[in-house]
Amino acid sequence: MFYTYILESLLRPGQPYIGHTSDLRRRLTEHNSGKCPHTSKVVPWKLRLYVAFENLEHARRFEHYLKSASLRVQPLEICVKLSSVSIG
Repeated sequence: MFYTYILESLLRPGQPYIGHTSDLRRRLTEHNSGKCPHTSKVVPWKLRLYVAFENLEHARRFEHYLKSASLRVQPLEICVKLSSVSIG
């Protein structure tokens, strides 16, 4: 499986980071240990949302979509809206 994920900085609430990976636990550990240049200045991070895909290309395309200017909703707003959805 491959995952597209949204992180939120605990140091700067409201600041998101969007990425993709095949190992969510390892990647979150890398972000929080300062190994990722783009996120090292505002550690720690918490996982707000992830979506699983069967192949890498779909995960990459979804990451690109979330980062694109065509997306009218901010990434963390998506997390808030999804957290209020009741399934079942």
